[in-house]
Amino acid sequence: MSTEWTVFSARCPSRASLARIANKWTAMIVVLLHEEPLRFGELHHRVDGIAKKVLVDTLRALERDGMVDRATDADGHSRYRLTPLGRTLHEPLQALQVWAESHVEDVRLAQDRYDEEADRRTLDPLLSDGR
Repeated sequence: MSTEWTVFSARCPSRASLARIANKWTAMIVVLLHEEPLRFGELHHRVDGIAKKVLVDTLRALERDGMVDRATDADGHSRYRLTPLGRTLHEPLQALQVWAESHVEDVRLAQDRYDEEADRRTLDPLLSDGR
């Protein structure tokens, strides 16, 4: 009997995987680890703004899901690297990175237009009230 998984089902375990993959920290870590294995301190330095606890939690979750492996080098330092499963995430997550970086201005303009319209709607009742 084959099981058909769908993230649209509340009971489907693929939802947890999607949530992990869609996390901004996961995306950044996967893209960086695709380049080369990195030590914790190197990851923390390169992912600007991530708290150490969040990095630890994210790396542990990625290890648990089989996407990241921690190995100890001959020098005794641990390095994190993508597993073969984790490497399959690189292309789609890098595409998201490229999209986000390529459309920053479009998104900012859309946000400005939205905010201006929201401000206008907020002020209109006051203006039509004669105040």
